[in-house]
Amino acid sequence: MAISFALLIGLRLAAMSFVVTPTSDANFYYSRAVSLAAGLGYLANDGHATAYWPPGWPMALAVAFRLAGASIWTVGLLNLASALLSGWLLLDLARKVTGSESAARLALLGYALYPNAALYVPLALTEVFYTLLLLASCWLLVRSGWGWTLLAGLVLGLATLVKAQTLVVVPLLLGIALLREGDALRRLPALALRGATVLALAGLVVLPWSLRNERALGHFVAVSTNGGITLLTGNNDSAQGGFTPEDPVVKALDARRGLSELAYDAEARRLGVAWIKAHPMRFAALMPRKLFKLWGPDGEGVWAYEIGARHYRPEPFLLIRAANQALYWAVLALATLAVPLTLRARRRAALRAIDWWLLPYAMAAYPSAICVVFSGQSRFHFPAMPFLFMAAASALVFWMEGRAARRWRTADRPAANPDVLP
Repeated sequence: MAISFALLIGLRLAAMSFVVTPTSDANFYYSRAVSLAAGLGYLANDGHATAYWPPGWPMALAVAFRLAGASIWTVGLLNLASALLSGWLLLDLARKVTGSESAARLALLGYALYPNAALYVPLALTEVFYTLLLLASCWLLVRSGWGWTLLAGLVLGLATLVKAQTLVVVPLLLGIALLREGDALRRLPALALRGATVLALAGLVVLPWSLRNERALGHFVAVSTNGGITLLTGNNDSAQGGFTPEDPVVKALDARRGLSELAYDAEARRLGVAWIKAHPMRFAALMPRKLFKLWGPDGEGVWAYEIGARHYRPEPFLLIRAANQALYWAVLALATLAVPLTLRARRRAALRAIDWWLLPYAMAAYPSAICVVFSGQSRFHFPAMPFLFMAAASALVFWMEGRAARRWRTADRPAANPDVLP
């Protein structure tokens, strides 16, 4: 276990040594954090108050900037601390999910070696910090007791300020909690109350930001104003499953002057919904493509190094990308294999089919459900990866234990010729 944590830290420190300059989304988050740390507020590039991007990650960065100064090194250290805490949560949560100490340790080792997770650490993007919040939320929700429930609501509120759709995970987790034991109807009111409490507390965490938006923008905005354009860029005549900002309708909307941030969001949403209503079969046909865009490729962390890394060389990063893709596909395959293996083992042990082993699949279903409506982008599966490493590790442990059991059975079987050693 110590080796796994050493690898987790060492590989991420190695990634930090490339000193990646923030670009695109990372530059926006970095700049907003600098503004917040200076006490200037959450402002767009032209200086007006904005809610276009969720504020949770820039707020966290701003706190770090106030403490340690605004620099890419502060970004890396905050992400490194998040990755380290994520590793511990992964290990402890995997014990409950897999029921196996060996599988939990194997999951931690795999995630420590996962190149894409290491590559994200120097980047001023949401993924590493958000993954910590998602793991912490699940770690709290799988525990019984109102103290854990209250903490889960607070953490989920913070996670919602980073990614607005986070609360989708609450019914998924509580559904597993309801069905993993008998007498579901009797237990339903208590679990419904627990879910309502979690959602209410998360809402209370988000509420001050929503009220700020009403004051600053003149309209109540729960978290952000980019939902409309996110919908439109995934649903238009040019759509192929991914993000299509070059579609003529999108470009025409971008070219319109005089639209406020709220009006732009509303118009983008109207255009996206209108396209879906006008092309229901095309919208349905895009869903498999969106899922492939979400789950097919991996290793997108390399892109930021191509543009902003101080010591970037294409050849080693190409090898890293290839090794990462192979590991990623192996994890997906093993996580898929874990389903029949787990069901068979639980059936033999006379255990209920539904239990916390389904948590990784719920966390994979969460971005999948969102992407089939909006668009598929590989970085959106990043927060689900620690959970899929848990499932993949359980499949490997099942296989190794089954192989060992077969060897023992063969060794115990009497040889046909007692003079011949088996």
